[in-house]
Amino acid sequence: MERSCPASRTTDGFPDDAPGLACVLVVIPTYNERDNLRELVPRVLAIGPAYRVLVVDDNSPDGTGAVAEGLAAEYPDRVRVLHRPQKRGIGPAYVAGFRVALATDAALVVEMDADLSHNPHDLPPLVAAAADHDLVLGSRYVPGGGTRGWPWYRRLISRLGCRYARRVLGVPVHDLTGGFKVFRRETLAALDLDAIRSDGYGFQIETTYRVLMAGGRVVEVPILFTDRVAGASKLSRRIVFEAVVMVWRLRLARPRHPGVALHAADHR
Repeated sequence: MERSCPASRTTDGFPDDAPGLACVLVVIPTYNERDNLRELVPRVLAIGPAYRVLVVDDNSPDGTGAVAEGLAAEYPDRVRVLHRPQKRGIGPAYVAGFRVALATDAALVVEMDADLSHNPHDLPPLVAAAADHDLVLGSRYVPGGGTRGWPWYRRLISRLGCRYARRVLGVPVHDLTGGFKVFRRETLAALDLDAIRSDGYGFQIETTYRVLMAGGRVVEVPILFTDRVAGASKLSRRIVFEAVVMVWRLRLARPRHPGVALHAADHR
């Protein structure tokens, strides 16, 4: 990785305790994820000293924000909390987190759910794949990937949604709706964050599509997605409908289909 951790404490709140290692900043949006967050953050940090966590909490009524602050006090050099005044959706939460991430010296910025559906064990292969790709997708739908704990109808909706988006947009990505991603800093900085208005599935589709249309090198790495065991799903009909409409908005806004080079690969 080209960019290393900052040499001393800076205004981003993440001092360097791992000279020569690329900083990996994991952005975790939360809303009522108190119990899951207590388990997830230490597991992420245990991967290695280059890993940092930014929790973006939307004023969770269950006290998730306070739990996040407790973790920041426990890991003062490696955890930061961004509090937002109200719940506005995962897309806006990620955009807010990305802006903070770009104000740091993080070489890689990760999207990761707070509900333990994304296994921290999968982070190292995703991060490794970013050595020669601009965006790495943790994919349920390439060989070696999969889902666990979902009922059949949820798996069907997810697969059909990905196929629908892939067909409409004409891009060779198998898992367009997944939310486990690693961006190279330069790739994230090149995105027009002000132009991204979508949420949920639509947000995941749109960010990947914009990277592809800019000529970014995108790769899918297999992961096993596990349904949450605590808390409630944030999936809603509005999120699904928005994604259905949004893919056509993206396609119609495209003047022509540029050549896109993308290869799904197994980096395990």
